[in-house]
Amino acid sequence: MKNQMQKMQQGFTLIELMIVVAIIGILAAIAIPAYQTYTKKAKFSEVILATSGVKVAIETCAQTDGSTTALTTCAADAAVTQAITGATDGSKYALSVTFDGTVLTATAVSTNGLSGETYILTPVFTAGGMVDWTKTNAVSGTCVTAGIC
Repeated sequence: MKNQMQKMQQGFTLIELMIVVAIIGILAAIAIPAYQTYTKKAKFSEVILATSGVKVAIETCAQTDGSTTALTTCAADAAVTQAITGATDGSKYALSVTFDGTVLTATAVSTNGLSGETYILTPVFTAGGMVDWTKTNAVSGTCVTAGIC
């Protein structure tokens, strides 16, 4: 009877413990970089969000103007200028938002895990009075190469 009790209370062998530690190490090697990318994307989403109010102001201006040159004239519009000024108010990760009549550019801060990445959108005024925002790999900023937008 005493011999059977000793067999039940043996515990784990050294090789079993080493296998568990190796599995945890492999999972950590995969999970930590993925988590870092995830947190960087989450921070950069605030930069992308900073452009939303400016995009609405530009779209409203372009629809009110109605001409094919509306986007150029909207760069100096008071509502657009006000939206640009307020775009980064209270933002921890968005440094600046600019619109020059051809592209809308948002820039991230160079701290807190971000490296000053840029997010660039190109507006296209369509015949129906709508503004389509395009983000192409060639001109959409450094966030594409960083894999965060």
